Amino acid sequence: MGLVLATTFGLVLWIVLWAIGWNSVDAFMLTTVIIVLGATAKILAPYLPNRR
Repeated sequence: MGLVLATTFGLVLWIVLWAIGWNSVDAFMLTTVIIVLGATAKILAPYLPNRR
């Protein structure tokens, strides 16, 4: 569920930043960073302490 929320937040942020005048590529790079961080957290979550 967290990955879906990170992706949704990233895409909404991309649209908002693009609407206020940011370059679309720059805003999409920020979105990509958010999605990659969410995916990394999802992949690493089972290896954290106190997780089963």
